[in-house]
Amino acid sequence: MKKLTLTDERRDALVSQVQSLFSKEFDETLSEFRANALIDVMLGSLGATVYNQAVADVRAHLQSKLDDLDGEVFADET
Repeated sequence: MKKLTLTDERRDALVSQVQSLFSKEFDETLSEFRANALIDVMLGSLGATVYNQAVADVRAHLQSKLDDLDGEVFADET
């Protein structure tokens, strides 16, 4: 699997969310550097697991659509 990366916009949004979470829930001010470091740790720890679950979910969804393909597009030959 290739390394998980975030766009600059997505990373900036996550940094803001993490900083807000720490401020509200833990009454702690988290610097941008520390928020970025926390995001990097979480991506390294959870990224592959979340990615694999998403792939499994998509596979199951697509398989259910393929299983019902005859019912959706079958043309009666009579």
